[in-house]
Amino acid sequence: MSFRSRPPFGAARMTLGVCASALITACASTAPAEKSPPQAQAATTPAPAPAAPAAPKPHFGSFGVDTPGMDTSVAPGDDFYRYVNGKWVDTTEIPPDRSAYGMFTRLAEDASQQTRALLEAAAKSDAAAGSEERKLGDFYASFMDEAAIEARGATPLKPELDRIAAVANRKDLATLLGTTLRSDVDPLNTGQSTTERLLGLWVAEDLNDPSRYAAYVLQGGLGLPDRDFYLKDTPRFKEVREKYQQHIAVQLKNAGIADAEAKARAIFALEKKIAQVHWAAQDTQDVAKVNNPWKQTDFAKKAPGLDWAAYFAGAGLTPQKDFIVWQPSAITGIAKLVGSEPIQTWKDYLAFHAIMRGTQFLSKPFVDAGFDFSGRTMSGAQQLRERWKRGVDFTNGAMGEAVGKRYVEKHFPPAAKAEADVMVRNILAALGRHIDALAWMSPETKARAKEKLGTVQVGIGHPDTWRDYSGLEIVKGDAFGNAERAELFEHKRNLAKLGKPVDRKEWFMTPQEVNALNSPQQNSIIFPAAILQPPFFDPNADPAVNYGGIGSVIGHEIIHSFDDVGAQFDAQGKLANWWTPKDLEQFKAAGQALAAQFSAYKPLPDMNVNGELTLGENIADVAGISIAHDAYVMSLGGKPAPTLDGFTGEQRFFMGFAQVWRNKFREPLLRRLLVTDGHSPGMFRAATVRNLDAWYPAFDVKPGQGLYLTPEQRVKVW
Repeated sequence: MSFRSRPPFGAARMTLGVCASALITACASTAPAEKSPPQAQAATTPAPAPAAPAAPKPHFGSFGVDTPGMDTSVAPGDDFYRYVNGKWVDTTEIPPDRSAYGMFTRLAEDASQQTRALLEAAAKSDAAAGSEERKLGDFYASFMDEAAIEARGATPLKPELDRIAAVANRKDLATLLGTTLRSDVDPLNTGQSTTERLLGLWVAEDLNDPSRYAAYVLQGGLGLPDRDFYLKDTPRFKEVREKYQQHIAVQLKNAGIADAEAKARAIFALEKKIAQVHWAAQDTQDVAKVNNPWKQTDFAKKAPGLDWAAYFAGAGLTPQKDFIVWQPSAITGIAKLVGSEPIQTWKDYLAFHAIMRGTQFLSKPFVDAGFDFSGRTMSGAQQLRERWKRGVDFTNGAMGEAVGKRYVEKHFPPAAKAEADVMVRNILAALGRHIDALAWMSPETKARAKEKLGTVQVGIGHPDTWRDYSGLEIVKGDAFGNAERAELFEHKRNLAKLGKPVDRKEWFMTPQEVNALNSPQQNSIIFPAAILQPPFFDPNADPAVNYGGIGSVIGHEIIHSFDDVGAQFDAQGKLANWWTPKDLEQFKAAGQALAAQFSAYKPLPDMNVNGELTLGENIADVAGISIAHDAYVMSLGGKPAPTLDGFTGEQRFFMGFAQVWRNKFREPLLRRLLVTDGHSPGMFRAATVRNLDAWYPAFDVKPGQGLYLTPEQRVKVW
């Protein structure tokens, strides 16, 4: 079981980069204007203090922009992020239970409050036993029954710890490792390319034949976010490693396991060996490298050391003969360690990971220790989130679409869906015109691009068909068991896809999630209901701000079908080259120029943005805002936009874009995300406007100003 919230904002490869329960990535700056976008300032982690009041909500004025949050003393051409967001940055404090705060977080808090009301109503209802409503209410109420959880202490761990203790040989070990496998990775749709379990399983369209499902095997096994945390010798990484080993020992002691300190050292040493064979984050994004079909019989030959027959039997995968191995050398290295490291070390490792997965559903000593490391050390949060907030997150994780069905009925009017659909169609049409006008692209490649554009699927608000939770058993009063059963239910749901027709309408987000997504194998874009709210979207607001906000989000997700990864998939979602060699060379050159531009940004004095790691998201931003701008201009029908409160339509469009990226973080989280996250910090995403010709006359940006680029330096990808 894991049921930890999804990775922090930005971890998702093909998403906009946010999730309702997550920490949001973007940064705030109070530095003076410079010749290039200023260094982001992360909030340092202060000593524990009394709980701060909730962060104030901005007021989105008469036309949809929070003008009191602007700092008009700053020239837009020097620091556009601060011009739009500076006073908000100066006056907003990160709530003590969060590691970051911004526009996505604000919407996520609203969605969480709305979901809480739905779940509390379900918990109080007298719904029929076994009904979806009853299951939702019982899952949430069981987590909220803190007294019952405290009374059980570490008891819920006993069955798993007993199974681990019974391991007597390598075959037993392989079987047990197989039983821990879960469908908890998704490298293309949500960007989750690793798991703390030894390996991860992803069931999705076959890269080579999207008409069928494939079983993908991915690297895992680390308790820290990335291999760099084990292998790099900066002061911060060294500090994290020391505190992690202390954390392992504390949790082993909480579970009553003897010799905790010695076992913690051995567990960490094993994880470090696993980290040494892991692929780096940017390598896991290279879809050409990860497309490695293996037969089940290949595993014993290519990755000896693990009894694969026993492993697949434990995982319920014996009938599956074909796999795609995402990081083959990592799988080989991990298998070798299973065969070479002492069985007792593996048993201790498995015991700790069982504790780590179950922490949130155990008694206070486990929860407090988990927060002290994962919350305070790793993310800089000062206070554990209120129990109801965690309960909402975990219920969403267990029965997300059941919650979403009720959320949509209550909070998503049909008019919002219809208005958003019009914007999507306009922005798709704008990209079509962009493709037609590309001087550097050959007619052959243009035809393929237009063919792909014509097959884009659009999902707005919620899926057409809701998931069936009738097979999920929820027992009131058993919070730990409910979480285990929900995760196993989801795993079995994914296993059941194998050998069946592909469902190309499946959603990979819930309606109550504040995010957006592109699925390259489906060639689909998804906009959940919860993001279709101010400051992103208001059907009654100024069209300029809507196109700058949700319009740029829509453009961003559309462009993911044509970014450095998406451009490698054809109109049917197959991994196939549809470019002429010359066109592909020019496309890659534009990408390298954008990567260099972002690699020059320094969110912290000693850390730069990784332009290669963030390239896909940066392409989606720069081309997405460009096509959203064209769609906005077209929506005017040749008429001039009105001036509102002294701002032109062009200005309001770009202000609407920059406003959604306001954010502040605590430094530990920012450092972590710069290593693991595929998205650039928000202030640099706001600076994307410097690549658009239309931004310069809108704000009278001149040579010599901090963001100014000559026309030749402005990167244009689509």
